[in-house]
Amino acid sequence: MSVLSGWRAAFRMARRDAVRTKGRSALVVAMIALPVLGVTAADLTYRSALPTEAEELTAELGSADARFTSTSMGPVKLQQMPDGVNWGTPEGAPEPSPEVQAKPVDVPAAFPEGSRYLTERSVPASVTTRHGIADTEIGELRVADPMMRGRVELTDGAYPRARDEIAATTAFAEASGLSIGDTVTVRGPEQTYTLTGTVELPADLRADSLYALPGSVIAPWQKAADRDKAILPPQPSDPTWLVKGPPGAGVTWQDILAANERGVVVKSRQVALDPPPDSEVPMSALSNGYSTEVETTAAVLTVAAMAVLEIVLLAGPAFAVGARRSRRQLGLVGACGGSRGQVRAVVLAGGAVLGGAGAVAGVGAGFGLTALFRPMIEDYTGSRFGELTVRPWEILGIAALGLATGVLAALAPAIVAGRQSVLESLTGRRGTRRGSRVLPVVGVIAIAAGVAVAVYGGVAGDTAFVAGGSVLAELGVLACIPVIVGLLGRLGRRLPLTPRIALRDAARNRGRTAPAVAAVMAAVAGSVAIATYTSSSAAEQAYDHVPNMTPGTLALAAADTGADAGLPRSRAAVEQNYPVSGKAADFGRVWAGSDCSVYYQDENDCGELQLVKPTGEGHSCPLKGEGAKELALRLSADGHKRTMNSPACMDENYTMVAFGTGEHKIVIGGPDVLDTYVKLDEPAAAKALDEGTPVLLNSAYAKNGEVTLKATHTYSDRDTENRAGHPGKARTTTDRLKVYVAPDRYAATPGIRMVMPRQTAENLGLHVEDYGSFYTLGRDATDAERQAAYAALDQAGNKAYLMASDEELRTEDDTILLILALFAGVVTLGAAAITTGLSKADAEADLTTLSAVGAPPGLRRSLSGFQCLVVAGTGVLLGTAAGLVPAIALRLTDLRAALAEMRADPMQSAYTPIVMPWGTLALLALVVPVLAGLLAAALTGSRQTLARRAG
Repeated sequence: MSVLSGWRAAFRMARRDAVRTKGRSALVVAMIALPVLGVTAADLTYRSALPTEAEELTAELGSADARFTSTSMGPVKLQQMPDGVNWGTPEGAPEPSPEVQAKPVDVPAAFPEGSRYLTERSVPASVTTRHGIADTEIGELRVADPMMRGRVELTDGAYPRARDEIAATTAFAEASGLSIGDTVTVRGPEQTYTLTGTVELPADLRADSLYALPGSVIAPWQKAADRDKAILPPQPSDPTWLVKGPPGAGVTWQDILAANERGVVVKSRQVALDPPPDSEVPMSALSNGYSTEVETTAAVLTVAAMAVLEIVLLAGPAFAVGARRSRRQLGLVGACGGSRGQVRAVVLAGGAVLGGAGAVAGVGAGFGLTALFRPMIEDYTGSRFGELTVRPWEILGIAALGLATGVLAALAPAIVAGRQSVLESLTGRRGTRRGSRVLPVVGVIAIAAGVAVAVYGGVAGDTAFVAGGSVLAELGVLACIPVIVGLLGRLGRRLPLTPRIALRDAARNRGRTAPAVAAVMAAVAGSVAIATYTSSSAAEQAYDHVPNMTPGTLALAAADTGADAGLPRSRAAVEQNYPVSGKAADFGRVWAGSDCSVYYQDENDCGELQLVKPTGEGHSCPLKGEGAKELALRLSADGHKRTMNSPACMDENYTMVAFGTGEHKIVIGGPDVLDTYVKLDEPAAAKALDEGTPVLLNSAYAKNGEVTLKATHTYSDRDTENRAGHPGKARTTTDRLKVYVAPDRYAATPGIRMVMPRQTAENLGLHVEDYGSFYTLGRDATDAERQAAYAALDQAGNKAYLMASDEELRTEDDTILLILALFAGVVTLGAAAITTGLSKADAEADLTTLSAVGAPPGLRRSLSGFQCLVVAGTGVLLGTAAGLVPAIALRLTDLRAALAEMRADPMQSAYTPIVMPWGTLALLALVVPVLAGLLAAALTGSRQTLARRAG
């Protein structure tokens, strides 16, 4: 028999066997298709969501050929790169004079002959909504023109066609509560427009803006401002021109060079997609080149390496059982004269048949799910897919990987089947075979070596070592899984009957259990690695984030000096519309001499108030000045964090000035300010303020319980109200004030360094003024509540403005962690359920025997549940341990880079935490295994039909 004929027969037998045992074949195909589906869907989503250069140009230009823009240089010769981003004057050219820069540039004169164009400008504006008032951007652009297709698309209604019509993006319409037919008024000039339709920007679905015809907003607004000086004039952007070149010609590189001669910069679709050679680009000699290649992060590289390993593992349990179930058939092949090689060929052909079916099913399901969930994915990413981008070679590679998975998973069973005697195969005896003693030793060595290599890569900053070490450590855990599964059987000695049988069955059938545990482990390890790295990075970002206000608070502040008379009405507007809780805490501002907020035009024309910081240990920040870099070299990341968070260093790197305080950051207030804004709940502090003693929040400014307050009382000659009472030259006073020093943690209070009673400030000869109120928010305000509050403030005379805390660092980390947990959970449930089904098929004789000796009907159900629980629980726990290795190693890489930056600039943060995603881990370690066991028990029939024993 020829080799080809032998393989043809093997494939025929494998195909018939797959059709005959439909249940087992379906489980095998599902196990192979599951990872193929995931990788296919991920590839399609990534490729489709990542815009091509052509799609980026469409998002920017629509269907126009180019965008022409004037610069601030005036009508002078320019040079530019083909991308239209980098430009400048020729080398050696003189700097244009102010007169030349002020000259207008005739941009339309630079258009190619026979071109058609649209103009575009935008202006920030405050407009009315159904709820109140909202700030937005109004674009003057003829969005109905076919040149805008691909950039702006109509979703409902009609495009604006008249000067009193306007269109809104879907996001703005939803936030404002406006519907088609409603009117929108631009505040200031009080111009009213009718909303005719809603549009979307495919590249930015979250865009929050309005669109009107050119000349319908900015020009009338400017005319109204010219007539009435009380109306603030518009602040429009510089105009740009979207140009459609002559038919069939477009805008060429020669057209761009001609436009550069007139002082115009051009971004052309044709040139960006097919740039000229460097020899034709005058600016190329000055450019260092530019690259649009995106560097893949270390985390993605590491997890991708582990994902490939997972795909190879998922099909293992199926063929371990399949080869055993087909043992009698394989024995007949040998009894009929078949060689060991032909026996192996039958098993391998089965792997190829089911692997191919799984690959095809997985790829098809990946396409279907991506198309089905495409709208949801687009909403999540905030942009439309230009098209469903398919890379044929990548899809073929994924399918080939699925096919290879089936063959590789069948390789070990094929070798075992080829070694078995014909007699053992025909009688169905399994025999006994001791587990390898070498494999666990190799596994332990691989774990130690992998961890060491990954840690070395993290410390050295080499992500290749991190990825290689992580995979090596996971392979070591895989090698140890048979021994771990064997030990599970010993744990069942003292357990009830059902879990004892489940554990012993798992230990006895290690060839089936170990690959299933490995599959679950691989899925969980990848998710835990990403989740740990993501949560750690989120904690680092949250630490580096400097909030503008105390979390959960709102501040109402006077819009101008002397506007305190309008504060009562403004407070009522806030309290009636914002979700505030408790009473308002009123605060004021303090200054010396003439108010610098008013008399700032001339130098030395206003006073100064300064909170003097002492020098020495505990007062001066050791990370600034002489010896700072030497100290940074000796500090660890934790030591640097403690030093940076000390009161002495708190305001040195960045300080936020707000609430009308100036650099001294002193506010006038009482105990309610401490309670509402500072969150200092100490009766002694409140008592100190009541008795006239200031409360100092940063202890670095106090020495022996006192602070030094230096005031320069300079009065402007234009300050007629105060100048008469303070004739003569400016005087400087220095006062030592006894203060109540708050605990060090309050030094980080945003915007406030000291709270001073009003009477104390007046006794020092300082000027005070009511400035606003602090509120505690019961929850975040909705768009409707914010817009209503702004409208109420406007009705109250627009004498105050609002500042809300931005304590929540707006990231999508929680969503990412949830997706990771769901992915790992689904894979765990799938692998455990499939393995339980295979174990039930493999142990049918044992279950029949149990029923025959009087086992209760519910035993089958509970046994399936515990078998599933064993596989899922063991895999999850091992996967969690394996996933921590790359996550920690990658954080060590980040720590190395952070320490290098900190030692170059000691005021830079080196905080690089490792934060465990406890929510994700709890979901994977507790909920998923229990859910897997309950589902397996619920879906298993409790009755068994007795059958005649074979043989």
